[in-house]
Amino acid sequence: MSNRFAVWAPAAERVEVVADGARLPMEAQPSGWWEARVSDAGHGTDYGFVLDGADEVLPDPRSPWQPHGVHGQSRVYDHERFAWTDQHWHGRPLPGSVLYEMHVGTFTPEGTFDAAAERLDHLVALGIDAVELLPVASFPGHHGWGYDGVHLWAPHEPYGGPDGLKRFVDAAHARGLAVILDVVYNHLGPDGNRLGSFGPYFTSAHATPWGDAVNFDQEGSDGVRAFVVQNALMWLRNYHFDGLRIDAVHAITDHSAVHILEEMGRAVAAESAHLGRELFLIAESDLNDPRLVTSREAGGYGLDAQWSDDFHHALHAALTGERQGYYCDFGSLETLKKALTKVFVHDGTMSAYRGRHHGRPVNVRETPAHRFLGFLQNHDQVGNRASGDRIGTLLPSPGLLKVGAALLLLAPFTPMLFMGEEWGASTPWCYFTDHQDPDLARAVSEGRRREFSRHGWTGEVPDPQAVDTFRRSVLDWAEPDDPHHADLLEWHRALISLRRTRPELNDPRLTATRVELDENGARWLMMWRGEVCVAANAGGVPVVLPAASAGGRPRLLLASDPAIRLDVDGLGDSGTGALELPAASIAVFH
Repeated sequence: MSNRFAVWAPAAERVEVVADGARLPMEAQPSGWWEARVSDAGHGTDYGFVLDGADEVLPDPRSPWQPHGVHGQSRVYDHERFAWTDQHWHGRPLPGSVLYEMHVGTFTPEGTFDAAAERLDHLVALGIDAVELLPVASFPGHHGWGYDGVHLWAPHEPYGGPDGLKRFVDAAHARGLAVILDVVYNHLGPDGNRLGSFGPYFTSAHATPWGDAVNFDQEGSDGVRAFVVQNALMWLRNYHFDGLRIDAVHAITDHSAVHILEEMGRAVAAESAHLGRELFLIAESDLNDPRLVTSREAGGYGLDAQWSDDFHHALHAALTGERQGYYCDFGSLETLKKALTKVFVHDGTMSAYRGRHHGRPVNVRETPAHRFLGFLQNHDQVGNRASGDRIGTLLPSPGLLKVGAALLLLAPFTPMLFMGEEWGASTPWCYFTDHQDPDLARAVSEGRRREFSRHGWTGEVPDPQAVDTFRRSVLDWAEPDDPHHADLLEWHRALISLRRTRPELNDPRLTATRVELDENGARWLMMWRGEVCVAANAGGVPVVLPAASAGGRPRLLLASDPAIRLDVDGLGDSGTGALELPAASIAVFH
């Protein structure tokens, strides 16, 4: 048995591979690659590379397996050994799907891929179509969010490593669930990042919050671009992921004629055709630039979807009344109406928060609504709060949780829930880390406290390095059985079921959504999706709204409060009834 080892190290004069303790020279290949074949090396062999005769053995930049942590040697992993059972899985399209964002380490008390797989039936019963995993690429310590990953090809060992991840994806596909992976290409974590030792992976030509930028457009960037594109394809091919969510693309600087996102989009489209499976790319961006999801033929990057922060901000601020930070640009029902019908509230308009004009209009006649992801909560919007508090703790009335859920799940966009949101989880989701470097650990803890004190925060700021901060963030699976939580869970199931049964609720045309509102005293909003009307009372007093139906006699489909009444007894020639909405309630009729 023999195994081929290869590494890209274009500036090195000499490279050696260390496999099972034996140190062997590698031969230089074209374009900065080095290669060696080692007899009797194979699956399970520990290895690393030595550059220019140094004493240190470095892990493989493309290590498939890091069983000893980010600083340990790499281990050979044979992808062909895993016995997949999803041969008949052909993926599922993003349009019409409901997504569920999951952090593996806090989704269950065990915090592993296998434990998460045991809870997938809960998501099936809820009506979820696709699970989006926060980053699982190997990062320092045992627990963390995953955005400081340093081995982008190796699944985090405490979660279950490569085999555990494959078992999770295989189990999801067996239940009809697609799986999306959050990937980070705008930076690497500071602890264990040795890519710069091998080649020009970073450049000082562009400044970032994390130091030198990933080198997508300077000298030597061809190899870096190949590293990233091939990494994306690796997750889709070897782990059978159905899509990727690309973190903070606004922090990727690339002045090349073909942007790295466009190049990645082309490669993934080709891979999809080759595999005969639906594959998609979703970008996170705060640029409010629809070119991300504009087709490549029309001069865009051709990604399948992007997160819509403006919809979140508009909905969150309207429900909670918060106006601090970026919420200062939102809060009125008028901004929520614009988000529902135009996608971006900032589409070239002035942003008080930024102190400048921001964004670019979406072509609502040509751009399908499903290309924008809507959410009421996500890992950032919860975890970046000082105490990791979920929206349920911020609302003036508990009924507004049902209002927010209905406006999210019946809006024209692709909806996404954050784990536990479906039952109104009372557990916070904090920012937590497990850095092993004491200086880095101290810097993170102190920096977190300084950040919130600058914003005038006087309450507790949990220490990210404290184990209790992590443990507090684990979901409590006893909660869904509690009557209050069970009622909210059933509400989410009913909303998703309604979304399935009414075709107009998946109409891709943004122009097919119509909104009326009033916030002079009473605060109500009516959103029509074809013949379906979602009527929300976000205020503190009851309201009576007209209820008309194209079918002649309006019929109530869902009601968040038993006190909601649809009066059709006095229908006149107009065919209009009266909908009575208590404070903080919502109803759906047609």
